[in-house]
Amino acid sequence: MSASISSALATSPSPTPGGFRHRSGPSKCPFTFNPCHHHHPHQRHHYRFMLRVTNDSNRTKLSPEPTIQKSEADKIVDGMDFGELCNEFECISSPLVESTARQLVRDILELREGNRALGTFAVSVKYKDPIRSFTGREKYKRQLWATGALNNPSVTVQEMVMLSTSVLSIKWTIKGKPKSFLANIGGDLVIIVNSKFTLNQISGQVIEHEEFWDLSASSPIAQAFFWASRRVYATTEAGKDLNDLFKNLKSRISTSQENLEIYPDPFW
Repeated sequence: MSASISSALATSPSPTPGGFRHRSGPSKCPFTFNPCHHHHPHQRHHYRFMLRVTNDSNRTKLSPEPTIQKSEADKIVDGMDFGELCNEFECISSPLVESTARQLVRDILELREGNRALGTFAVSVKYKDPIRSFTGREKYKRQLWATGALNNPSVTVQEMVMLSTSVLSIKWTIKGKPKSFLANIGGDLVIIVNSKFTLNQISGQVIEHEEFWDLSASSPIAQAFFWASRRVYATTEAGKDLNDLFKNLKSRISTSQENLEIYPDPFW
């Protein structure tokens, strides 16, 4: 019994002045306040220390003046003059016109097609260029001519101006190599586009969209490729328009038949 008691006392921790306990045997020193030395058992040391826990990795450095990077589209729109939207008597236009302008220039710079913001266009928007015209914003979801005809097309915006409180003009350039091997001989195709948007002054939505093209910076071979490919593209899109028209007519006929079945004429 006495041997087991002695053994237990030999291995039990002994109190130290600081309230911490020291165990005999190898020390792992999980928290190091002082160096881990093996002292002589008869030496007693008194330490006076203040416990401070710091974690430098979690410190957050705040910039006194955080900077926000503006997109190229925002920089262009910020430099525009939208005119006097309101005077002391009435508002002749809406602030939504400015947000529409921002969205339109973003769509142009990024050559958006399927994921473009359709909300900037009225449901029955009218589009027109020298070859093609259509009505309806759903057609803006389709593939662009540029992404299908040119390799790695790039876009730059030269000018963006409000011609009036409801008419926005954007002049931009698209450049790329034709996907046709023969047309590649003529070098890059460069098209200067002048897009004119007529906006609803209340909702800010585009109600008319018209485009004009200038190919004077392209070679004759590149110009010939442009007109040929644009006509093929316009013909293909016209076929899609006709197909959509038949689908809509069929849907309307089936809907009207369903309505007659659900609500029969009481006088028959």
